[in-house]
Amino acid sequence: MKRTLIALAALTLAAGANAGEVYTGIGTHGVMLGFAQALSPQFTARGDFGTLGSRQKNEREEGIDYEAKATYNRVGLFGDWFPFAGGGFRFTGGVTFNNMKVDLVAKGNGTPVTIGNNSYPTDSTDRFNVKIEFPKTTPYIGLGYGHQLSTGWGFVFDLGASIGKAKVTESHSGNNFSQIPQSDIDAELAEIRDGAGKIKAIPMIAIGFNYRF
Repeated sequence: MKRTLIALAALTLAAGANAGEVYTGIGTHGVMLGFAQALSPQFTARGDFGTLGSRQKNEREEGIDYEAKATYNRVGLFGDWFPFAGGGFRFTGGVTFNNMKVDLVAKGNGTPVTIGNNSYPTDSTDRFNVKIEFPKTTPYIGLGYGHQLSTGWGFVFDLGASIGKAKVTESHSGNNFSQIPQSDIDAELAEIRDGAGKIKAIPMIAIGFNYRF
């Protein structure tokens, strides 16, 4: 985060008298707040923070009941290129710094559960934890409208994606779960990876408004 703010401040100083901009909006990455600095009529540098916070709910994955906690926070640094003189349409490239993960926790309650290909008894000591985590740093590509060199109020829109593949890891403990063969653990994770592994990009759609000064 500190490096992100330093880089954005350096861009602001380098831009000199060109218009600066604050913007906000909402989208698939939650509520966002950012600052943009026009470097020329064709190029703008900007950075923003978006968050959905953390949410908890119960989920059932591959026959196991989990307590799920999802966290989504993102800081982005972007460069916008406006190919048409005087227009707001742009192409965007950049990098996002992510805290995007899902923590799944299964707790033993005396009810048998199926892990891999076999059923196992449980008690209150048993825990089976699965973490699905998106990479901490990912490239971003997209297109959109807004953030061009101008003044006053404006409209902004983004459509793009952060490119990266989710990683699935696990840990387990307890009187019964600690005795589960690794083959069944691997089979359970393989089923979860079949779903999470298909996610190779996190899409972003956002709409908002800005003020340029």
